Amino acid sequence: MAPPSTSASVTTTSLSDFDAESAKVLSPSALVHVVLQTANLEAMVEFYVQFLGGTICHRNKMLAFITYDDEHHRIALIGIPSLAHKNNGTNGLDHIAFSFPTLAALLLAYRQRRARGMLPVWSVNHGPTTSLYYKDPDGNKLETQVDNFESVHDATVFMQSPAFAENPIGTDVDPEALIAALQAGTPEAVLKKRQEIGPRGLPDLDNM
Repeated sequence: MAPPSTSASVTTTSLSDFDAESAKVLSPSALVHVVLQTANLEAMVEFYVQFLGGTICHRNKMLAFITYDDEHHRIALIGIPSLAHKNNGTNGLDHIAFSFPTLAALLLAYRQRRARGMLPVWSVNHGPTTSLYYKDPDGNKLETQVDNFESVHDATVFMQSPAFAENPIGTDVDPEALIAALQAGTPEAVLKKRQEIGPRGLPDLDNM
């Protein structure tokens, strides 16, 4: 689950800042790309171009750079044929998340992926987001999400609530049921409100 997105604030710096003490390190303006190593470059390139509706900015025998917006690349793939299969029992990155502006957009992308044989392994309303999780050919987990609240403040209030403390994982949802409800005229705000089910544990996505 990723926190609600927010536009990067503009930070003004001056040359005098280099010699001044600061209370914290200057934050970056954005997280811009992810690089994945793979022994299965062809399949991974095809998957990410399809999954993201993306384009290849550069490709050779061992590298591929893929974008889907105004950044020159968002996903880079490095082909290393000697790599072993992914071991889920080790420390490291759990998943990568991609955000959509509306619930309808999230679900349209779901339908378009489904038509290409890409199905989510988990669909859930976390509270702050409604999220669909997928796996790439190497088993890396990908989250597609929509923010359920109108502001970061409102999402933070929910994340500090007793309901979220009791269940920080979420309530499973059915994408097809959400689509049917949208088509029947149910407002997105109603569909994005989490149904409370009490405590629950994480599903074992690695074996799904």
